[in-house]
Amino acid sequence: MQMFYPVTITSQGQITIPAKLRRELDLDKTKRLILKVEDQKLIAEKEPDILALRGVFKTKKRIPFWKARKAFEEAMARGEV
Repeated sequence: MQMFYPVTITSQGQITIPAKLRRELDLDKTKRLILKVEDQKLIAEKEPDILALRGVFKTKKRIPFWKARKAFEEAMARGEV
């Protein structure tokens, strides 16, 4: 069943995601969303967590977490992820 959640856009362009929807999607202040536009529709998706990729690539080189996170966010901004 499809649900509709009306939201208001503030003068600063912010919207509030209704609490029921945040709970349903497990969103809290530590989570981030990616917004994209498809066919005049605004689509919000959970940002994948870089820690979910831990162990996928085998390397002996150690990279500080903050550097890996920054590189990941930059790649996402360029649309590479």
